[in-house]
Amino acid sequence: MANIVERIFESKAQMTEALASLLETGIASGIKQDGKALVMVSGGSSPAPAYKYLSNLPLEWDKISIAMVDERWVDPAHDKSNEAFINETLLQNKAADAEFIVMKNSASSAIAGQVECEQAYQALKAPDVTILGMGPDGHTASLFPHAEGLESGLQTTDIVCAINAVESAVTGSITERMSLTLNGIARSKEVVLLISGDEKRAMYDQAKGAGSELDIPLRAVINHPQITLSVFWCP
Repeated sequence: MANIVERIFESKAQMTEALASLLETGIASGIKQDGKALVMVSGGSSPAPAYKYLSNLPLEWDKISIAMVDERWVDPAHDKSNEAFINETLLQNKAADAEFIVMKNSASSAIAGQVECEQAYQALKAPDVTILGMGPDGHTASLFPHAEGLESGLQTTDIVCAINAVESAVTGSITERMSLTLNGIARSKEVVLLISGDEKRAMYDQAKGAGSELDIPLRAVINHPQITLSVFWCP
């Protein structure tokens, strides 16, 4: 079982403030210990305000690397690209000086691009903070229930994996992804899971119970004994 601390916030504004503070602390700790910091970031609406706030902070951004938790296999110009989202929300203002490690490369498919992406991620230090979201189907990163590549992604010692999700209302039409593996998530000094709303809270509670990790991939994160997990939830 992961070492889990659950925090409940009255508003998204409070959760944003707490996330920004945690990130700032993690970054400072990484720079102090290693001379540089690494943060793994997810897309989505929940972390966006914290990213925008962080982008203006006077941190040592030239010593900070930002890398992606997952990505749809689309060009950066695509409106569903997480790379574009991170560029627009976090890598602005003072944070424009940070190094950005992306997942999407020139390969024709995620499977074809996995080796190159793995090499890039193997060159990185252990992450100081990794930010995860969760879907109402229990996926986290791009580890979707019963996806092609999921079982390998939960078992491999690689850091990244190619995923082809089962198309659903949650995945949308773009099912081909690159994602951190369970091992890639577990390498982080601290993992933060952001949850908003009662529907996702119910899924999180279900994930804490017994059952298959292939049904609810978040369960694999919760069950991992080496993960330190902060769960942030607001209504």
